[in-house]
Amino acid sequence: MDKYNLIPDQLIYEGIISQDNLFEPGVLTEEEVLLTHDKAYWQKLKHLTLTPKEIRKTGFPLSERLVHREINIGKGTWMCTEFARAYGISMNVSGGTHHAFSNRGEGFCLLNDIAMAANLLLRDQPDQQILVVDLDVHQGNGTAEIFQNEPRVFTFSMHCRSNYPLQKGKSDLDLELPPYIEDNAYLEQLYATLPLLIDEVQPDFAFYLSGVDIIATDKLGHFRVSREGCKARDHFVFEQMKRNEIPVVVSMGGGYSPRIADIVEAHCNTYRVAQELYF
Repeated sequence: MDKYNLIPDQLIYEGIISQDNLFEPGVLTEEEVLLTHDKAYWQKLKHLTLTPKEIRKTGFPLSERLVHREINIGKGTWMCTEFARAYGISMNVSGGTHHAFSNRGEGFCLLNDIAMAANLLLRDQPDQQILVVDLDVHQGNGTAEIFQNEPRVFTFSMHCRSNYPLQKGKSDLDLELPPYIEDNAYLEQLYATLPLLIDEVQPDFAFYLSGVDIIATDKLGHFRVSREGCKARDHFVFEQMKRNEIPVVVSMGGGYSPRIADIVEAHCNTYRVAQELYF
C-alpha cells in the first residue's frame, strides 16, 4: 500500500523523524519463522503450494514477493525489540499481521510479525513476561491461537464485536465493543482496562498493534472514533508503558479509509505522540 512510503515521507517533512531514525530490515531465517509457524505451513508458503482455498482465505494472490515481504516485516518487528530496549519505544511502519495463525493465513496476513518477534524474544530471554495490546478494530485471532498455551505472553484484544473475523478466537482478555462506538465510550473502556491489566500481568515487554481502522472514515471498521480520539488512545497506551518502564514495539496494523490522507494522518499521529512522550 502507498501508506508505507507516505508515512515516513510525511514524518521526515514535518521533522518528527530524520533519515537516521529509519532502518531497513533483512528477512527472518527459516529457523526463526519456525519458532512460531508450523513447518508444513511454512513449506507451502516457501514453495508457493497453498491450495486455492487457502489462498482465498489470505485475500492475496500468492507470490514469492509476498512471502518475502512477510519475513521482511517480521524481521523489522524483531529488530524493533532491540531499539525499544534502548529507547523505550520503537515502531514498524508496517506489521500487525494478527490474523496469521500458526498453521494458516487469513485476512491479508500470512505470517504473524508480533508473534514471531515475541517468540524470538522468549528464545533469548526465557524469563520475560510479554503483553500484547491489540487495539485494531478486528480481533487478533491468529495471535490468540499462537499463544493460547503460552503463559509468558498475555494477549489483550479490544475490537468490534460485529466485525471480522466472524468466528472470534479466545485471547487472554477480549473486550468486544459495539459498532458505532464514539470517542468517549471507547476511551473509557481503555482507560478502565489497561492500567489494571499492567498491574496484573507485570509485563517486562509489550507489543502494541495500533490499527487506525477504528476511525469513523474507515470503510471496514464499524466504529465512529475520531482521529483525535485515536490519537488520545495512542497517547494513553504510550503514557502507561513509559510510566511503568515497559519497552514497547508498535506495529501499525490496519487502516482502510477511502482517502489515503486520512490513513496517513492517523498513522502519523501515532508517531507524533511517541515523539512527544519519549523524545
